[in-house]
Amino acid sequence: MSLDFLSGKCQEPATRALRFGILDDDSRPEAYTDTANPDKWIATIHNDQALELVFTAVDKCLLQNNEYPGRGRCDGMLTSDQHLYFIELKDETSGWITGAIEQLESTIKFFLESHDASQYKHKKVFACNRRHRHFQEIDNELNLRFFRQYKFRIDVQATIVVV
Repeated sequence: MSLDFLSGKCQEPATRALRFGILDDDSRPEAYTDTANPDKWIATIHNDQALELVFTAVDKCLLQNNEYPGRGRCDGMLTSDQHLYFIELKDETSGWITGAIEQLESTIKFFLESHDASQYKHKKVFACNRRHRHFQEIDNELNLRFFRQYKFRIDVQATIVVV
């Protein structure tokens, strides 16, 4: 079964907001965007060029918990004509980076089974943690392997700058 990450299913309306956040809380089953409550955001999006961005909830919407047992998935995807960003949201104190990267890697594999990512100029994955908001360095070897294998860059930080 192939998944259509780019259909309207699980997509929020496009936004040109300069700054907004992504949450994953008890108010909704899936991750979602917000402009009104920055203190609740897990990831903060800086869209200084006011590009049209679309957020797609992946976990618990595009992929339900009972589908594909044993395969992880990230919380969401942010896209534009040139951008493809996969985002994993965490609220943990330690030992979270490896699991987040595994979920992001699995999501890339799901995406590539159904879509061609070469049309996107900017491809990145973000592991974001409410408790560790600032940039955390990723091992250079992992970064290089990840880029060679998937053509995606990795960032571990809660601020996502759309360039």
